[in-house]
Amino acid sequence: MTYRVALWGTGNVGRHALAGIAARPDLELVGVWTSTPAKAGRDAGELCGIGPVGVAASADEDGILARGVDCVVYTCMADVRIQEALDDLARLLRSGVDVVSASPVFLQFPDQVVPDAMVAPLRAAAEEGGASLFVNGVDPGFANDVLPIVLSGISERIDQVRCMEILNYATYDQGTVLFDIMGFGRPLEDTPMLLLPGVLTMGWGSVVRQLAAALDVELDGVEEHHVRLPAPETFEIASGTIEKGTAAALRFEVRGMAGGRPVIVLEHVTRLRDDLAPDWPRPSGQGCYRVELTGEPNYTLDLRLLGSDGDHNTAGLKATAMRLVNAVPAVVASPPGLLTALDLPLIPGRGLVSRGA
Repeated sequence: MTYRVALWGTGNVGRHALAGIAARPDLELVGVWTSTPAKAGRDAGELCGIGPVGVAASADEDGILARGVDCVVYTCMADVRIQEALDDLARLLRSGVDVVSASPVFLQFPDQVVPDAMVAPLRAAAEEGGASLFVNGVDPGFANDVLPIVLSGISERIDQVRCMEILNYATYDQGTVLFDIMGFGRPLEDTPMLLLPGVLTMGWGSVVRQLAAALDVELDGVEEHHVRLPAPETFEIASGTIEKGTAAALRFEVRGMAGGRPVIVLEHVTRLRDDLAPDWPRPSGQGCYRVELTGEPNYTLDLRLLGSDGDHNTAGLKATAMRLVNAVPAVVASPPGLLTALDLPLIPGRGLVSRGA
């Protein structure tokens, strides 16, 4: 079966999603939506840096949907436009089109993470359109849903599940995320959006709550903790300048508590230089996602990331994109509603094995 797919957004994740759609023999690209008038009419492949794909980008949402779209791959940034993204998703679902999306991330598993009022319009739109929505990626997503859940299946006793991202973000060229949201390059006395009370839980509480549901754990609550370290001197990263004394390393945890102790933990260890915070956890390889399962027995599972360009951040973007693209057939086959990783089967990279060098 061939699935007719449209791409919404041609940014950091979208350009990799486009390449992924082109790589799968069972997916047909029928439209690419852009919010930028200057991009409309241009070949979407050229916009995404992969060469012509024969489909022009368009700002005409209705025109694209009229082409008979089975599923939309939604990669538009939502971090600073959450309500607009929710409205986008509801509109697509109401039109009867299934959606796989990288954001808003709390929709990975929204129960007990955000107020029901934020999610109810999406559930209603999905019911009205008979469509389904799956929000995922690599983190939140594959690295902290599939990996720890699979690992738990070979355990006798589980005392704690810890899911970690250990990455250097210096080559992640997204200034809005790094500077405005995460607060890198900003004075340590300033509190960035990410570290406002409740924001970490909104972003990664879905990880904790979903694992609790998978493992049948009743949590007493969710706690947030973080620490930041300054740059020892001024240096450059892909997105700009990090001045001496401003934030250059960040470590945070979202802890699911039960019986007075953390039983499910989402942790990020983020540096802008490898020599910063030498006493913090170090990655396996150039960068990694790590699952530590403490109990009987103890397990440590490292997922190393490295793109063919030699950059781990490229690999992370590709992993997010392909988690969505490869899920399209399973999402189209699912009943209407908001789907989580617990609802879908194991998703293989069907048809992706290379047939030659």
